[in-house]
Amino acid sequence: MEDLLRGRDIGQMSDAELRVLCTDIRHEIIDVVSRVGGHLAPSLGAVEITVALHAVLHHETDKMVFDVGHQAYAHKLLTGRRDIFQHLRQRGGASGYLRREESPRDPFGAGHASTAISAALGIATARDLQHEHCGVAAVIGDGALTGGLAYEGLNNAGQIGTDLIIVLNDNSMSISPNVGAVSTYLTKIRTTPAVRRFKHDVESALRLIPVVGKGAAEAAERMKDSVKHLFVPGEIFEELGVRYLGPIDGHDVAMLRAVLRRAQEMGGPVLVHAVTEKGHGYEPAAKDANKWHSTAPFEVDTGLGKADKKNGVSWSDAFGEIAADIGSKDERVVAVTAAMADGTGLRHFRDAHPSRFFDVGIAEAHAVTFSAGLASQGLRPLCAIYSTFLQRAYDQLIHDVGIQGLPVVFCLDRAGLVGEDGATHQGLYDMAYLRAIPGYTVAAPRDEQELEAMLRLALTLEGPFAVRYPRGNCPGVGRQRKQIRLGEGEWLRAGTHGAILAVGTMVQVALDAAKILDARGISLAVGDARFIKPIDVPMVRRAAEFPLVATIEEGTEAGGFGDAVLGQLVGQGYRGRFVRLAVPDRYIEHMTRPEQLEECGLTAPQVARTLQVSLDASQDAS
Repeated sequence: MEDLLRGRDIGQMSDAELRVLCTDIRHEIIDVVSRVGGHLAPSLGAVEITVALHAVLHHETDKMVFDVGHQAYAHKLLTGRRDIFQHLRQRGGASGYLRREESPRDPFGAGHASTAISAALGIATARDLQHEHCGVAAVIGDGALTGGLAYEGLNNAGQIGTDLIIVLNDNSMSISPNVGAVSTYLTKIRTTPAVRRFKHDVESALRLIPVVGKGAAEAAERMKDSVKHLFVPGEIFEELGVRYLGPIDGHDVAMLRAVLRRAQEMGGPVLVHAVTEKGHGYEPAAKDANKWHSTAPFEVDTGLGKADKKNGVSWSDAFGEIAADIGSKDERVVAVTAAMADGTGLRHFRDAHPSRFFDVGIAEAHAVTFSAGLASQGLRPLCAIYSTFLQRAYDQLIHDVGIQGLPVVFCLDRAGLVGEDGATHQGLYDMAYLRAIPGYTVAAPRDEQELEAMLRLALTLEGPFAVRYPRGNCPGVGRQRKQIRLGEGEWLRAGTHGAILAVGTMVQVALDAAKILDARGISLAVGDARFIKPIDVPMVRRAAEFPLVATIEEGTEAGGFGDAVLGQLVGQGYRGRFVRLAVPDRYIEHMTRPEQLEECGLTAPQVARTLQVSLDASQDAS
């Protein structure tokens, strides 16, 4: 690849050279991802689109905005990042997504879907206002078209009318297979060759229809519109004021380059519909794009993982199995997810209760309000969304669920630090943003038994309930079922020198830190608070009897569990020493989860050291 690019302007390459470049890039992506893991199938599917864009646009002056970013590995390789790409998603290496801080060739960061059109339109409008001359292109997947923000951008692009190329990378997938009417519409365009062939002929013929009189003219126009909607691909985009070109073969780099040049000549907003295959060029990924959307390191020749998976059940699967079991006993229970049936573990519910399972696509705001509608009619929705993605529906959480007091159960997967996916995917803010909404219950289990108990409790309450749990394996699988009460924690060990109140994943860290301090003659009580809201007031009162109170949580320090406890302590007139252990108020970048925990001071040895320093300081002050 370097030999082909050295000293060359990609725009001057022949079609044959571009095809060789695509092959080289594809091999590079497979090689790196096989060694370090990453998003393989979506990146392989977008290679020709990316190369064609770079052949038509100039990456040093023109702007390319990629939706989400995990389809942009080829873009990273073409913009001088081959060295850091070798350490993809590792500490100090290239991000798995797009980041303005990583390269000036990334004009806009991307980690969540459906944003590219709006961002690119903003960039293009800024170009016009500043009297600059550069091309702007947005690459968006068909899965992202299930998100309403994409249509807001399209609608505004048609209204403004500025030059903007939108490439629709249509592979029939988001992470799970696409669902809904938009997917059906694109499939109709994609799979009807006769319609594609007749596009030009139909439009030409319609212009020849004779018109006699005002009434006949109105009727003719209505007929023309009806026939165009029936026969002309992409008419929905044309109606929004966006010219449509396609569908074309998204793996024919020569055709892509020619069509993109045509889009430049046309001016205004133009959508190029490119049909691609997720995982193209690597047979295992092409056969099972869902499995290979994101992968751990693997052997290229066989497609087999290089290391066995850790024993145990993931939190996602534990939740999914519990949800399916609850659904078997209560027909009011329905399940809702936003394009994450597998990621959230809800495939178990889907397989057991298909008529009560709803995948709404990449549309988190709709998922929340849809769930609210279900709840308003007596059903009990389990709305399973990753913590980072639920942020996209904050207005709906307040207005459609909270104010109306509807009993929607929010199941927040990937809550806490998520490792290699980095800043855009950290589930660090849910405790803070949900605590702020009146009427919500917010809970965090330390093991599977608490998860099950919290879900069963949630279904008995008449109001919104959120349960957060992390990525990774779930402890406590197979133990006896436990009962819990609303707002009540559990003391797990006694102590004399201080108390640690912990939630979720940090309960075990607190216990381990207390054991370390035992060996140093320091005895700390540990409480599993379970609930972030309502807080266990009697537990806090008991903790306030100690000269030191510490809180520990896998969430942002601003507005989270620690603030809830501190508020109670202040109200009680506590005069001892308070230590809040949480994720610092800054964005946590991509690295392994253990590295992130260490970065945030949340490992057991670090917690023990922090608490000992605080106790020593307290003794010195006295």
